[in-house]
Order: sequence, then C-alpha cells, then structure tokens
Amino acid sequence: MDIGVFIPIGSNGWLISTTSPRYRPSFELNRIVTQKAESYGLEFALSMIKLRGFGGVSEFWDHNLESFTLMAGLAAVTSKIRLYATVATLTIPPAIVARMASTIDSIAPGRFGINLITGWAKTEYDQMGLWPGDEHYENRYQMLSEYTTVLRDLWLTGSCNLKGKYFTMNDCRLSPPPSGHIPLVCAGQSAPGMEFTATFCDYGFVVGSGFNAPTAHTPTNERLMAAAAKTGRDVGSYPLMMVIADETDEAALAKWQYYVDGADVDALAYLGIQASGDTKAEAGSTARTIIGTNSPINFNMGTIVGSYATVARLLDEAASVPGTKGIMLTFDDFVIGMEQFGQRIQPLMDCRKHLKLAA
Repeated sequence: MDIGVFIPIGSNGWLISTTSPRYRPSFELNRIVTQKAESYGLEFALSMIKLRGFGGVSEFWDHNLESFTLMAGLAAVTSKIRLYATVATLTIPPAIVARMASTIDSIAPGRFGINLITGWAKTEYDQMGLWPGDEHYENRYQMLSEYTTVLRDLWLTGSCNLKGKYFTMNDCRLSPPPSGHIPLVCAGQSAPGMEFTATFCDYGFVVGSGFNAPTAHTPTNERLMAAAAKTGRDVGSYPLMMVIADETDEAALAKWQYYVDGADVDALAYLGIQASGDTKAEAGSTARTIIGTNSPINFNMGTIVGSYATVARLLDEAASVPGTKGIMLTFDDFVIGMEQFGQRIQPLMDCRKHLKLAA
C-alpha cells in the first residue's frame, strides 16, 4: 500500500479556516516535508497547481508556487521518493510539458510523474485570457485526451503528428526521451473523467469524503474499477485523507472543533461560486461535490481525526477497500504532521508492516 503526501504548495494547505495553522508556501517548507516523507518511507509526494486563491480572512490559496519548477527542485534534493507535478491543460502546451518531464526525469530517473487536470475554476484562466469559453466544461476531457496522446507519442517514439481538434503537431520532435515510463494520474470524478483515467492513467485520485469514514471512497473505487474493466487496464485508486492527530481522541477532536469553529465562510462561499459555474455538472463530479460545502476541510478529501492508534486503524480500513493502491495524506500542520505520522502512526499500521520488516 503506497502512502504519499500532498505537499503544501498553496498557502494554508487544505484547511479553509481562520484558526488553523496559517503559512505561505516556500521551497524550504516543501523540501522539509518531502525529505521527511522520504525518510519515513513514503512512496510519493505530489504538488497541485492553483493560479488564484479564494480570499477571505485566511487568504486561502492566495499564495502559490508553481508545480513543475518546485518538483524539479525537490528532485535534486531527494533520492528515492516519487515526485508528481501537476499541469493544467489550458496553461502549457503538451509538447513543452513532455520536454519538462523528460528534463526532470534526467534529474531523478524513474521517479517523476504527472497529475493531469483540465481546469474547472474559470477565474484562474480567465484572468490570463486563457478561458476558451464555458463549452470547456463539456469538452475538457476530449481536450485532455488529445493532450495526453501528444505526451505519450513524444515519450514513446520521439515524434508526434497528431491532427486533432485542439492540438496540431507537425512532425513535433522530442529528444532525449525519459529514462522509462512516466506515470500519469488524474482526479476526474465525473463519468468522462473516470473514462479518461481508465484509458490513459496509472492511478486515479478519488474523493474520500466524510468525517472518520475511511471507507467512504468505496463507491468511487467501484466506478473507477468498472471503467478500467472496459479498457482492460489496471488502474489503482488513491483516496485523499487529511490527518489531524494527537495523543488522545479527545485532544484531536478538540483541535478539529477549533478549526471548524474558525471556518472561513467567505473563502468557502467563493469556492462554491466557482464550482457553480459548471451548470451541467453531474452527481459525483468535482463541481457537484463542492457546491454547498461548509466544511473547513477542502472539498476533495476525507477527514481522519483521533489518537495515533485511532488514525492508524482508520487508515488501515481505508487501505482495505478493494481497488485502493495508495492513500495521499494532508495534515493540519505539515511538519509536525509528518513527524507524527512517521514516528507514531505508521508503525501501528498493518498495511505498512513491510517497512518494519525491511528495517
């Protein structure tokens, strides 16, 4: 069972609260978190891309680093952990991303992968004149399929001649190629998103919603496995979970309640407004999941709160859901949280016993 960390590339991590730990992102912070993750045997670290925050008192995600350049820096200061950067298809042409990936792979051979997103928050792209119109909500996975075809052709053959609706390649070349397979992940929750993941990706991030509900991602896993069965591919799911831990259940729950009481209502309202732009969003999609949320935990993950033993037990339950190949974690305080996980939680997890045996 892989365990990864969703590193804090954006301000305040994944807590939309005025009472949670507040910090601006930096290379130094992300270096510390990623190197701690590597030292504790975590298999991967992933950074998102966010181009405009939600405001509010907490200035949630108003301050962000850029994903590829951050991961290139982290590639140079790590030796084992896999690193995933995120690209939004509306921002960087696929042939350039293919070359960027090959470059980072030369820094960290066999350790680099890409998280592909279509971009659903209109203001992020409209501010730069990149929003193609609201038809993007309906066409975005067609565009992403062409985008990924360009990546795959260039990595595998060194050239691409795709003549598509969104991208036209004229004997486009890439050399040197990456050292091997570049794994791809996607977090699409809609039916087109699941179909894309099942066709092109190695892993799919799935929503693990609810409070101390570690198996809540079961229906989403089932949808992903059904889509993968149609393509005949082995695609694993990575549910997202925030861990808030302490010595006792009572202490952890008190901390959680403190964050809930400080929920940044203005930032949450902005999040809902952005999601509501996709007027045809189906049930189970990212946009539909966001609309109406009032939880200070970001919309796309479950919440695991308790003592170190409780958290270990709940994460083992999450890992036991069929189709789950890994769990991606966030924390309220990333430096302290990584220490708690590595020293107090992971040693209690059945699905991580292999690390103890290896030692």
